[in-house]
Amino acid sequence: MRILNRDDVDAALSDREPAVLEAVRTAYLLHGRGRSRVPFSGFLRPPEPAGSRIISLPAYLGGPEPVMGMKWISSFPGNVDEGLQRASSIQVLNDLRTGYPIALLESSRISASRTAASAALASAALHGTRAVRTAGLIGCGTINQRVLAFLVRTHPELEAVLLTDAVPERAEVLAAELRRLHPAIAFRTGDAAAALGARTVSVATTDSGYWLDLAAFPHRPDGQVILHLSLRDLDTKSVLSARNVVDDVEHAVRERTSLHMAEQEVGNRDFVHAEIAAVLDGSVPPDPGGTTVFSPFGLGILDLAVAQEVLAYATRAGLGTEVAGFAPGSHRVTSAMTEKPA
Repeated sequence: MRILNRDDVDAALSDREPAVLEAVRTAYLLHGRGRSRVPFSGFLRPPEPAGSRIISLPAYLGGPEPVMGMKWISSFPGNVDEGLQRASSIQVLNDLRTGYPIALLESSRISASRTAASAALASAALHGTRAVRTAGLIGCGTINQRVLAFLVRTHPELEAVLLTDAVPERAEVLAAELRRLHPAIAFRTGDAAAALGARTVSVATTDSGYWLDLAAFPHRPDGQVILHLSLRDLDTKSVLSARNVVDDVEHAVRERTSLHMAEQEVGNRDFVHAEIAAVLDGSVPPDPGGTTVFSPFGLGILDLAVAQEVLAYATRAGLGTEVAGFAPGSHRVTSAMTEKPA
């Protein structure tokens, strides 16, 4: 089994946003054609620390190069106050014939990158031919940092980014870093109203309190796209008044997401207009007016697609470590029965 640690994965992802975007796009399209298996994620919520959880995401992705495995990702929001990353993750890939594990990857950056790539793809698809010169980032953690790295690929015309965070200093720190990485773009910090004045707004916070009422910001631009990545920020009124696009209806409308709460309020899912695969393949055109909200639950097939890309690159580049002893070995009885006589 090949083991890729954090540094190996970082090297395999460095400056490879186009490859990640293509892997995520392909995964969505295959999923839309029914060429995947995505069981519901499993949630483990320990009694302490409050608000913490670990999620399992098993999946199978078909296509020309099928892959299967599972991501095991923790989210401990209290880590941030100690200067640690909120999320940690590992990804296992399994052999398609035997089921044996063939690779183990440190996958926190894979997870953040697939989330960010899915957001940037959705922004481009949902805006269609409209130029996106302004973006807003609500929440200034790792996810939105990665979102910006992909937005500059899908919207090369981007000119200004507005950042806000519950802790203003975080917004200032991220803005300074992004100015260094993207000197041609203007980065400004402010409040939520400023960020919500942008054409595309990415919402990635640790707040699960359905706090964001879009109607309280009437000067938002027509045709705005909200990338609702943290899933539990919007209130139900905002969900029900928007055009909603998801990655998978069955997954996105559960686990007390904002869409789940809206379903409980109205008793149906008619407010969900499309899945992103139908927008990407052109079956559902972008809506030029109103507000479109993209709420991706985060499908395990995206982790598989990006992990497979990382593993292929790492293998070519000689990254990682091959470790023996992770296969269970031969079966004592049947192995003898299948031996061919001399």
